[in-house]
Amino acid sequence: MKKVFLTSILAITLVLGISSCTVTSGGSYSAQSGSQEKQITVGTLQKELRKGMSGAEVIETLGSPNIITRDQNGYETWVYDRIATEARYSESANVLFLVLFAQGNSSSTATVTQKTLTVVIKMNEQGKVDSFAYHASKF
Repeated sequence: MKKVFLTSILAITLVLGISSCTVTSGGSYSAQSGSQEKQITVGTLQKELRKGMSGAEVIETLGSPNIITRDQNGYETWVYDRIATEARYSESANVLFLVLFAQGNSSSTATVTQKTLTVVIKMNEQGKVDSFAYHASKF
C-alpha cells in the first residue's frame, strides 16, 4: 500500500510539478523627424514618382519637402531628407519548476537601427518633375 501511494505521489508530482514557462515580449518603435511628415519609402518612390508630375502631385505623394532651392537658371530643386530610428526589444525567460528546486534563465536583446532616405527632385520651367534621384542607407 505504501509503495502504491509513493508511486502515485511521484506520478502526480512529475505531472503537476514540472512546468515550463516562456515569456516573450517585443515591440518596435519607429519615428521620423517631425510628426506631420508623410512616410516615404523606396517602394513609394519607385512606384509613384515619375517625370512630368506637377509639384502638387509630388506634394500629395511625398508630402512637403524639407528644402526648396533654385539653381542658377531659376529652376527649383526639392530635397526630402528623412531619418528613422527603429528600436526592438525582446525578452525571453525559461523556468523549470520541480518540487524541491527551481531553475531558471532569461535573456533579452535590444537592437537600434537608423535609416536615412534623401530624395532630390529637379523641376523644369513649367514646375514639373524634370529628374529625380534618391539615396537610402541603413546602419
